[in-house]
Amino acid sequence: MLAAERHRKIIEKLEQLGAVKVSELSEQFGVTEKTVREDLEKLEEKGLLKRTHGGAVVEQEGEDSLYPLQFPNSKHQQEKAAIAALALSCIEDNDIIALDAGSTTLEMAKKLPNMPVTVLTNDLLIIRELTLKDQVRLVIPGGYRHNNLLIGAESQEWIKRLNVHKLFLSTTGIHLEYGLTIFTEELSKLKTLYMDNAKTVYCLADHSKFDKGALITFAGLDEIDCIITDDGIAPEVAAKYEALHIKMMKAQLPESGRRTRGRT
Repeated sequence: MLAAERHRKIIEKLEQLGAVKVSELSEQFGVTEKTVREDLEKLEEKGLLKRTHGGAVVEQEGEDSLYPLQFPNSKHQQEKAAIAALALSCIEDNDIIALDAGSTTLEMAKKLPNMPVTVLTNDLLIIRELTLKDQVRLVIPGGYRHNNLLIGAESQEWIKRLNVHKLFLSTTGIHLEYGLTIFTEELSKLKTLYMDNAKTVYCLADHSKFDKGALITFAGLDEIDCIITDDGIAPEVAAKYEALHIKMMKAQLPESGRRTRGRT
């Protein structure tokens, strides 16, 4: 069994049980306990779990679900709303934009004024929000429904023929070494396709996603024009990424949001 497959199964077991044991994983995978401990160490480096004596538990401070194809989560909702509002300030009349699937891009769709723009998206929740805005021209690729997404090889071929001014991209994690990461290869291909056809790429990520990595890298940091995050990002963390000459925009939370965040 390849290491990537072991990692995926460890993640799935953690999601189900909340904890795993080295001895049980060693027996399940047919590998040594040393190999399992190395697997857990790599996953801990990516912020996906916390090692314990003889095993590991779910990392509670990371992204709240290890499965990417699901309805968007509600953690850090105030931060995501602020990021979405700031991202909307980058959009002008008659822009052609792409909204990647995700909870922050969904916030963008909710807040997007009824204005003359073209929006490309494969997220059914975003589509639902935009259908009531008659000035927004919706462009929807084909494919089959998987949870809240439309995916399929045919739709990917169709997207290749489109020209997108601005892409608003979601990610599971941002890491100096791993870049932008996600868990599934199929979604990775779609994100790469969006990027290949976009003139300007904005990555939307709240502060909790920095220095975290999922299993699959779909883009390097040098492929991003701008990261839009919130002012909860630690200055020393922001400085590491800004040192790579990546433009970074930081959304400011209302004072009430800061007080709430400080208690959590």
